[in-house]
Amino acid sequence: MGNLQPLGGGVEIYVSPTHRFGTDAILLADFASIKGRDRAIDLGTGCGIIPFLWCANGHSGGITAVEISGAAADMAARSARHNGLEGQVDIINADLRRLCADRPELRGAFTLVTMNPPYKAANDGAQSPDDERRQARHEVNCTTDDVCNCAAGLLNFGGRLCMCQRPDRLCDLVVSMRTAGIEPKRLRMVCQRAGAAPMLILIEGKRGGRPGLVNLPPLYVEGENGDFSPEMLDIYGGFKAAWR
Repeated sequence: MGNLQPLGGGVEIYVSPTHRFGTDAILLADFASIKGRDRAIDLGTGCGIIPFLWCANGHSGGITAVEISGAAADMAARSARHNGLEGQVDIINADLRRLCADRPELRGAFTLVTMNPPYKAANDGAQSPDDERRQARHEVNCTTDDVCNCAAGLLNFGGRLCMCQRPDRLCDLVVSMRTAGIEPKRLRMVCQRAGAAPMLILIEGKRGGRPGLVNLPPLYVEGENGDFSPEMLDIYGGFKAAWR
């Protein structure tokens, strides 16, 4: 069934030991900088954290959320009902590799696509014996190419794809984006603290965009005293205590 987790703004979502969220999803939701006019879709939404974060932060536009796991999609749908957001957050239980073919009305319908993808390639390290955990961590159901090809089909010309990933997968991600016709435009490294190597990347590409990548200043999770940095406190807002 899952437990309710408060996000602020009166929004609560169901989470479970298998379907939960971490700092990377919160940073991606912030990095994507959703606007009121955006038509947004979140791929691999899991428990729905990114769409519901946007709702908690005041976004009132419609959001589509796609999840291959029936259990996770059901949890996200229950969160939408719990918060009275059924008309705003549309949960689709589907495989993103067939999404545009099965749902042609979604082609070119969005200005923003987000995804917090599996970080490990299918053959990278030991895999969990639990199907749901394996799907979340390894590219057993979709590759970086699959994600970018799906996003290219969903985006209108000039639409944005925002993703997070491990730094060692950066080259894979850039190649996949460019091959799909999505030009990388913004890149930001996330470091635990000043002087530490990056532990996460945030990247934005534009469908049909011109070459030219802006490398943004690093985002530091910790400040000098080992607590959250001022920027992280700003991102988490007044609800950080519920998420730590």
